[in-house]
Amino acid sequence: MRPIVLAAVLSVALPAAALAGPASNAVKFFYVPQVRFEGDEQYRDRFTEPVTKLFALNDQAAKNNPDEVACLDFDPGLDAQDFDQKTLAKTLKLAEAVNGDSAEVTATFSLFPEGDGSKREMVWSLKKVDGKWKIADIASKTSGWTLSALECMPDKAPE
Repeated sequence: MRPIVLAAVLSVALPAAALAGPASNAVKFFYVPQVRFEGDEQYRDRFTEPVTKLFALNDQAAKNNPDEVACLDFDPGLDAQDFDQKTLAKTLKLAEAVNGDSAEVTATFSLFPEGDGSKREMVWSLKKVDGKWKIADIASKTSGWTLSALECMPDKAPE
């Protein structure tokens, strides 16, 4: 009887994100144990087009105009620049819907302990490539944008 009680307690105590599944784990990586910036070069192998193309354009914009903010002036996975890591980790919930080699992972969380503008709902689109889940796009249901639809003009002359 004790193993059953222990299993019940653990299933309630463990965060939902830990139980969501393999596609969710690809997304969870960018939120906990610490937030990681999706556009960072060291994480590019976790993405596919069209997002990789936007990241390349962002790199080119930063190189062409090093004294200016490049195309991505916020963290796409957060739909924000500022956040409290403890609050984010505590409130993060991931839900995945898998359809063959495609998946959608919805991440809901709060950026800060208080404030109506703190809640976020992000939808991550994934594709299975060579047996691994890779991110193809990120969309903010909160703010109504999609990463692949953002424009980046790396050759734009400074104003």
